[in-house]
Amino acid sequence: MDKKTIIVIGATGSQGKGVVNALLNEGSFNVRAITRNPEKYSGGAHEAVYADLKDLQSLKDAFKNAYGVFVVTNFWEGADEIAQGKNAIEAAKATGVQHFIWSTLPDVEMISEAAFEVPHFTLKAKVDELVKSAGFKYSTFVQPPFYYQNLVGIMGPQAKPDGTTGWTLPIDPTKKVIHMADINDLGKVVAGAFLQPEKVGNGNYIALATELNSFHDIIKAFKDNGKEYSFSQVPVEVFSTFFEGAKELAEMFGYFEKHTYMGPDSEPQIELGKEIATNKFVSLEEWLGKNN
Repeated sequence: MDKKTIIVIGATGSQGKGVVNALLNEGSFNVRAITRNPEKYSGGAHEAVYADLKDLQSLKDAFKNAYGVFVVTNFWEGADEIAQGKNAIEAAKATGVQHFIWSTLPDVEMISEAAFEVPHFTLKAKVDELVKSAGFKYSTFVQPPFYYQNLVGIMGPQAKPDGTTGWTLPIDPTKKVIHMADINDLGKVVAGAFLQPEKVGNGNYIALATELNSFHDIIKAFKDNGKEYSFSQVPVEVFSTFFEGAKELAEMFGYFEKHTYMGPDSEPQIELGKEIATNKFVSLEEWLGKNN
């Protein structure tokens, strides 16, 4: 019997790579990677096909004969996430996709009653209603966490004027409010969702959060792995002037402190993620042991 085909948008990005790998490890599906540069694709998907979220026709061509699709947009690349979400939905409807999985985030505007402005969360959440009203047989919403990878990448520790290395951020380092995980583990959740559509395909939300940490917890995990880092808390107004885009991150940390990363009442979604995952999740301690 032919295996059902799953489309993975953003197959070369941090979320998409994990999804491709988890689907391959699980073995039940044919995996079609979507990328703007298929000739450069070096992952393990069974097929690599060209499409661009800005180009509706390319999506319709790429989605042909697919059972399911995983869609993620990239705010930091300047994406119009609502327009791209609409294109993916329209292409999936036109080609008969049965299970649509949308990578979303909590609606900060709604949760905080507009006290915080975090577009890279809220704009994704605004697409949720469009997915729900599209009438797919199955739809699932997955919420990725704060990636461990951020701690050695874009938000890695910096040299500070006092001679130490560490973080200078507008958040209370004692507050356990940051839901975290290895972003590769998102694939285990997505694969689980494609395998159990009756359980999680009814507009269900599934959050990946292996741990809930404070910055003090993060610093301790690094210390246990032989790295000493410091932390300085600064006011939002000061941090907002540090670099372009800093204001949005300041608002994000303010939102975390007040409502946590995943927002209030997120425990059921987090538990569901652990329940349906195709494999166990990696702890921060374990991840740092291999990537620090």
